[in-house]
Amino acid sequence: MSRWQADAAREAVADLYVEAYRGTAGEEFRDRQEYLRRLGEHVQRTGFELVTATMGGALAGSVYGYRAERTDQWWHGLHGELPAEAAELTAAGRTFVMTELMVAPSFRRRGIATRLQESLLTPSGITLAVTLIDQDDEPARLALTSWQWESLGKITPVPDRPPLEAWTRRLPR
Repeated sequence: MSRWQADAAREAVADLYVEAYRGTAGEEFRDRQEYLRRLGEHVQRTGFELVTATMGGALAGSVYGYRAERTDQWWHGLHGELPAEAAELTAAGRTFVMTELMVAPSFRRRGIATRLQESLLTPSGITLAVTLIDQDDEPARLALTSWQWESLGKITPVPDRPPLEAWTRRLPR
């Protein structure tokens, strides 16, 4: 979906977010509002795309992303050295940021997440995909590894927040 189509689907996708990431009871509204804030910010990014999956008429999963800015600012806070290829592909506008991959609990273990990320990462001109995960998110780490993503190590994109783990995947072209 384009940014305009995504805007029409935002409430349903926010409901999916709450279902997929059930957190602390009573925090659902705040979590949902924070998700909508992030989505509203990200939908303005160049090359924004949203992919959804439905099964039996129900929203089963979603993922979205956007092209990384052509500067090395996206990589600000990386602990260690940025591989030259990643810097070059980002500067060339051929790097895509995958974010918010989620599948409703009742639809997990059916390959939906795999198909969602593959559908998102097929736009022409994309050579490198990047994503960030929490350092202690073992299920995400295992999924990314199974999809041939590689860890670049820790990154602290926002000062005074815990580091995240940066992952990349070279896409065939």
